[in-house]
Amino acid sequence: MPTSIENAKIACIAFNLNKFRLHMGIQVLVKDPAELEAIRQKEMDFTKDRVNMIIESGANVVLCSGGIDDFALKYFVEAGVIALRRVSISDMRRIATATGATVVTNLSDYETSDEKFEASNLGSCSLVQEKRIGDYDHIFFEGLAETNCQTIVIRGANEYFLDEVDRSLHDSLCVVKRILESNAIVTGGGAVETSLSVYLDDFARTLESRELLAISEVAESLLIIPKTLAINAALDATDLVAKLKVFHHASQTAEDQSKKELKHYGLDLINGKCRNNMIAGVLEPAISKVKSLKFAIEAAIAILRVDDMIKIAPKLTEEDKMRLAQQQAAAQGQ
Repeated sequence: MPTSIENAKIACIAFNLNKFRLHMGIQVLVKDPAELEAIRQKEMDFTKDRVNMIIESGANVVLCSGGIDDFALKYFVEAGVIALRRVSISDMRRIATATGATVVTNLSDYETSDEKFEASNLGSCSLVQEKRIGDYDHIFFEGLAETNCQTIVIRGANEYFLDEVDRSLHDSLCVVKRILESNAIVTGGGAVETSLSVYLDDFARTLESRELLAISEVAESLLIIPKTLAINAALDATDLVAKLKVFHHASQTAEDQSKKELKHYGLDLINGKCRNNMIAGVLEPAISKVKSLKFAIEAAIAILRVDDMIKIAPKLTEEDKMRLAQQQAAAQGQ
């Protein structure tokens, strides 16, 4: 059987290509023992006709969800066709969608009651080849006709490393998905939180009521994000956050258009400084940032609406334990 085929024509069949057998309950009366061999040969010819029907349609790659008898595989090998058996239905459907093939569940023609396999059921791709990765052989479909979908193969030294790469890759794909859904991005590295903090702090100074205190606290709490980023990177959080506040205050108050770009400044945790994260490519989906801020504000409002407080019992000292034991002993004596 060939290991690679160019300009592949792919047939997806969801039935067996095993030797045909009569259904249970059917009896055949044979008077001549030689006729038994003729019956067996007819059963094999029935499957052979199906195989030839698929090959004559132009298929050079056959995916079968069931089994394929060894004698049927021989015909595929002689015709230079790659035949794969016991392919899962889910994988077959994905391949059919990607290549434009139709999953055929049976060969019956409802109009003529005959069996046929039409070339219109075939999918196509530029190359189908077998490659060995690690200890297993895999079939690769390249140059798909209908879609640009790709399979990502993760390789590593051990299972723990692969799990970590898988989680990181999943997070990255989810970020891309979020960006495509929201169609908007913002700069990361604490730029958004610092900009909001500076804006709210300036806005709070225009108020003369008690709302000033609440808004100031919200502005201060937003700086937790850049502070935490700096601390986790073993950097001077106080110095970096102060520089960020200067940059964002200048971008919001300066009339010079050149300073408007300072709104994109965030933390560079590798070099330990502030930089334009829009140019550096440190970006986040806007929808995730909006949802995070909404959840944080809603959680704070829910806590403030609580009109009662439950105190946790303080930890008992040795004297408290002795006093409690004496009280219990006195109560039992009475």
